[in-house]
Amino acid sequence: MITLTGRKISEGIAIGKLSFYKRDVKEIKQIFVKDVEKEVARFQKAREKAAAELGTLYSNSVVDVGEANAAIFEMQQQILEDTEFQDKVTGIIVEKKLNAEYAIQETAQYFIEYGEESEQTYFQGHDADIRDVSLRVIRILSRNWKDKLLADEPFILAASEIYPSEAVQLEKSKVLGFVTRYGTINSHTAVIARTRGIPSVVGLGEVLKDEYEGKTIIVDGFEGKVYIEPDYTTLTRMKKRQNTNRETTKNLERLKGKENITQSGQKIDICANIATREDIENVIRSDAGGVGLFRSEFLYMENGGKLPTEEQQFHVYKLAAESMGTKRVVIRTADLGGDKMVEFLDMQKENNPALGYRGIRISLEKEEVFKTQLRAILRASVYGNVSIMFPMVTSVEEVKTAKLLLERMKKELSMEKTAYNKAIEVGVMIETPAAVMISGELAREVDFFSIGTNDLLQFTLGMDRNNAKVERYYNPHHPALLKMLRIVTNNGHLEEKRISICGDLAADLTLTEYFLQLGIDELSVAPNQVLGLRKKIREIQ
Repeated sequence: MITLTGRKISEGIAIGKLSFYKRDVKEIKQIFVKDVEKEVARFQKAREKAAAELGTLYSNSVVDVGEANAAIFEMQQQILEDTEFQDKVTGIIVEKKLNAEYAIQETAQYFIEYGEESEQTYFQGHDADIRDVSLRVIRILSRNWKDKLLADEPFILAASEIYPSEAVQLEKSKVLGFVTRYGTINSHTAVIARTRGIPSVVGLGEVLKDEYEGKTIIVDGFEGKVYIEPDYTTLTRMKKRQNTNRETTKNLERLKGKENITQSGQKIDICANIATREDIENVIRSDAGGVGLFRSEFLYMENGGKLPTEEQQFHVYKLAAESMGTKRVVIRTADLGGDKMVEFLDMQKENNPALGYRGIRISLEKEEVFKTQLRAILRASVYGNVSIMFPMVTSVEEVKTAKLLLERMKKELSMEKTAYNKAIEVGVMIETPAAVMISGELAREVDFFSIGTNDLLQFTLGMDRNNAKVERYYNPHHPALLKMLRIVTNNGHLEEKRISICGDLAADLTLTEYFLQLGIDELSVAPNQVLGLRKKIREIQ
């Protein structure tokens, strides 16, 4: 048995024969053309056909993976319709007298390398989509070019990388799971896999060898592991986990549409935590009451080392707001620093980064970066029920300064005659002992609290939560932390402010009853934990 380790992107267990995706790698050659007008017309005809195909893909995908994920194909249509893209292709054809296939390939490479300089957001950081849509047009121009899956029975798909348009067309009844050499956990392909419930592991690297074709493998989407030719013990264990997972999921699905209410009649809201636009559809499918924590810093971390523009951020926040309708979407301003580093800030190495330059401290110092994000959130606020939340707060002064900047951005937008919600709610994260001790004063400055138990616990205990040497001392149920939760809840409720818990502790079912006793108003957990938490709440007397 051979064990490979990658990155899990979609939970579940898949067992079957491995089949590699046979994507033809056709060499695109430079061919000189005499009739450039005819070649441009040939390109335009193929482009229009590709756009029509993407329209069909969008319509089919809305039903299968939801509108938020189907929007990928609307964006790809925008690339094809973009005049800059078309002009670049036709320019190469006319000026260099070269064939359309080569011109498209060159144009795609240009936008992959220089797309960040474009004003259009669909070129910025969307390398896989640019390749995908360009390949589609080239395939249409080369009519005999076909990709294929050489398997008649259900199988596990392997590839170096799978493009979004390929992932969305996978037959779930045929593709049991998939594994790739490359890819990221937040790619569009990863999102589609999660949404469709296909167990998947990516980033296995070159150890995923072609010679494994046809072998029996197990994809463990819970642990991010792949077993090649598993032994009897591993196979038995994985089959048992597979059956347990199916039964658990089936039972929890029955709770969709039900209230989060105890048998004695006490209610509590359950929301979901997300990190990227791709998580939005998972919130909808989980039947959560909204987004309790949008970790916006991931938009910065996954933007190729560059600062995301106002437009890039606005479109993501707008999608979240529209997708949730009247349900609340709490966007935490970028909690950068610590273990969440970005190249554009050019941050120096710190001896103790968890206690250093991070969160609201960075935002208030990097004022232009902060203002760009505030503008994007404000503009998105008219499309739904959006709130703003500031991270890593330790003083009332920090909150007042952040609110002043927010008011300045409101005035800017008003002068530009740009719509925003003038009554947008503002909250803070309670994740430092200092914030706990001044929670009464903070409650008079904001509309709500969200308690980040992960950082609050490590600061309270003086222990790095990522240090294995202190793991046995690291007690999530430490009485000091539980007393802090009570202090914050009491102080917040005295000012009639909403209290949420959004850290990992919110999903700890052994503490759910304690949270209800405290009077916590909301628990925000990962989308796949929503129904399990609802089940626990409904069982409490």
